[in-house]
Order: sequence, then C-alpha cells, then structure tokens
Amino acid sequence: MQEFNILFSRLFSNLRMRDIIDILLVAIVIYKLSTLIKETRAEQLTKGIVVLLVLTKLTEPKWLNLITINWLLTNAMTLGALAVLIVFQPELRRGLEYIGRSRFLTKSLIEIRGESLSKVVGEIVEAAASLSRQKIGALIVIERQTGLNEVAETGTSINGLVSSDLLINIFIPNTPLHDGAVIIKDDKIKAAACFLPLTDNTNLSKELGTRHRAALGISEKSDSLSIIVSEETGAISIAENGNISRYLDTKTLTQILLDMYKPSTDRQTFISKWRLKNGQGEE
Repeated sequence: MQEFNILFSRLFSNLRMRDIIDILLVAIVIYKLSTLIKETRAEQLTKGIVVLLVLTKLTEPKWLNLITINWLLTNAMTLGALAVLIVFQPELRRGLEYIGRSRFLTKSLIEIRGESLSKVVGEIVEAAASLSRQKIGALIVIERQTGLNEVAETGTSINGLVSSDLLINIFIPNTPLHDGAVIIKDDKIKAAACFLPLTDNTNLSKELGTRHRAALGISEKSDSLSIIVSEETGAISIAENGNISRYLDTKTLTQILLDMYKPSTDRQTFISKWRLKNGQGEE
C-alpha cells in the first residue's frame, strides 16, 4: 500500500496544467464520439474493432505467441483502416455535419428571422390540423443546418412562401404533387413531391407506414424535423434524430416547432417530458 501511495504521488507530482487540459479534451472527444455512434451501426462495428485490437495484442509473441493468428489479425487491421473509412462513411459524414452545425458556426432561425417565425409555425400547424381532420396523408420536412438540395431536386421546385392553403392544396389526393414530401427552408416551401430515403431500422412498429419510415430515414441522415399526418388515423407525428413521437396535438406541435431552433438540450428536454407524460418511448 505504501509503494502504491509513493507511485501515486510521483505520478501526480509531475502532472502539469497542460496535461490536465489535454486529458480533459481527449475525454470530451471520446464522449462526443460515443454519443454520435450510440444506437447506430457504428456502435457494433466499434465493439468489433476493439475486440480485434485486443486479440491482436494477446496473440503477440510476448503473450500467447500465436504467430499465424497474429499475422492474420495484423494484416487485417492494416487493411481495415481503409475499410473503416468505407463502412463508417455515414457516421463520419454525420460527425462532420454535427461539427458544422455547432452554435458558434451558425445562427438559429429565431436569431435570423425574429417574429416571422411565429407566423411560419402558425401556418404549418394550421395546415397539419386541417389535413389531420380530413385524414389526408402528408409529410413535411423542415430543413435546418444540413442542406437538403439533393432531396429537393427529386421533386418539383416551388419556392413559395409558407402558407396553410398552399400546403393543404399540395397534399389533396390525386393532385400532381400530393405523393411525396414537402421541403421547407426558413419561410419558403422549397419543393414538393420529393422522395426521401427509408429508415434502416427494423424494430419499428408495423403500424408505421411508408411516410413514417421516410420521415425517420431523412431524420437519420440530417438534422431536419419531419411532420407526418397519417392517412389512416389522421394522427400527427414528428420525426427527429431517428426518433418518432406520435399522436401530437396542435398545442404540442406548435411548442416543438417554436423550440426547434433553440439549443438541442432544451428541445430534447421538452420532447422527453412530453413523451414521458404520454407514455411514449423512443422508436
């Protein structure tokens, strides 16, 4: 015990302030990376890589001396560096987009547009409520920091001011633009009848149709927020960050949209409280 205390004191006696800062920065980076890959394919892949690294170390001559296995693992890890870039491409892109969306690099819609945000939110909520009452299916994607030009190009360009009448008319059945998603950027409807990528999540409820799966798919690949109106039930749902919240009323939807560009911790707290109150988990 005494030897341990001596070793401990020597270790920390040589510790400088810059070393502490260095350790804290590494810890923050590791924490942020872990939150980015949590509950994604990368989480399982990372565990597999860690296992391979441990096995490579254990099979070295100074440990188990398994020469053939060590040679295979060493070469696999060498080639694996390139494979990681390919396999982790979606997660790497997500990480870079996360950095690009940092608050010190961007401004929120509230800061940019001020009071006009309330009008835009009111028009969107009014359209969603009307479509819900009529049980008309709808999918509205609100673009934020991650650009959705590639998605918008799959549909028809609109570039008109957001209004409830225009949104309702777009989704009226058997009209040219009703089938697909509407993309909204700031106070403009950028495009309609857009095709969205479907989610890869295989654990979703069978009650969720193509609209809900498309909304989840785009939320997994961007920081957008999607509003879904069910054609079968008229229920209003939102999808964000790969999670879906269902059976929203207009008051809750309004609050979520107004809070949408506030810091993510505040927004997630509000949504989490609503889910807890309504007995919903994350799907």
